[in-house]
Amino acid sequence: MKQVTIQTKNIILIVLDYGAVIQKLLVKGNDGNYTNVVVGFNYPSAYKNDKKCLGACVGRYAGRISNGGFILDREKYPLHTINGIHLHGGKQGFAQKTWKFEEVNNGPEPFVKLSYTSGHLEEGYPGNLRVTVTYKIVDSALVIEHKAETDRTTVLNLTNHSYFKLDYGDSIADYLLQMNCTHFTETNQNQLPTGKFVSVKGTPYNFLEERPIGNSLLDIPFAIHPKTNLAARVRSKRSGITMTVQTNQPALIVYTPPEFPGICFETQNFPDAPNQSNFPSSVLRPGEKYQNISKYHFSVK
Repeated sequence: MKQVTIQTKNIILIVLDYGAVIQKLLVKGNDGNYTNVVVGFNYPSAYKNDKKCLGACVGRYAGRISNGGFILDREKYPLHTINGIHLHGGKQGFAQKTWKFEEVNNGPEPFVKLSYTSGHLEEGYPGNLRVTVTYKIVDSALVIEHKAETDRTTVLNLTNHSYFKLDYGDSIADYLLQMNCTHFTETNQNQLPTGKFVSVKGTPYNFLEERPIGNSLLDIPFAIHPKTNLAARVRSKRSGITMTVQTNQPALIVYTPPEFPGICFETQNFPDAPNQSNFPSSVLRPGEKYQNISKYHFSVK
């Protein structure tokens, strides 16, 4: 398992080839000390047994797909399911693949670029798909860019699956969260979208104004307001670190796991879009270029 480190005066990033994992993301405080703002393992080998996709690139399809697969151009593509749900790309999604370090640049805006080629019908998905993910540090921000091309029509939805934790406390309940998300997708008991969008007003999922996250566990696909690319802002009063999330994607899946303190902001298309006609299309055709650009900016007070 290979490991690469890039850094600027404010941020240190450590990336693994396994799963294209962000192992550590260290943000420098005003006192000169660093806070690791992502949940992860100290030893790279531990990621081989990870079931939470910590820091990994998730694909081919991040999130859930229903109906045991999808129909594309009149052809049915069955997918691996557990209890009727296909999750995060199947038995062994991109988070469990060994990627290739394509380029490491240590210039003023350092970056590391990784690639993976997913063969036709890997996990049931059509098309030979070439994917790259680039992690770049720009000023006090981490920019993540996923790109992909296919030789056959397919569906695709990539995201980074880092769990953010902005201090060394044992809870995120007092983190202050604000999201530019006026609606979320209704889900059934299996967390599969019904296709219906619901206003956040009058619900526990209203974070239009900044407020504490609280103790409720979140696993919700939010619709980012189309007139902004600033999806969310979260801050810890304990550390003084604020993180903003910007993206060109339509959805923000916010997940707080029950096992440990952390919050995942999955910038992506909506879960089950291949089976939901009113969701943005997840179809990628030959000659088209998939691009997911997301920016995580950090400031310290």
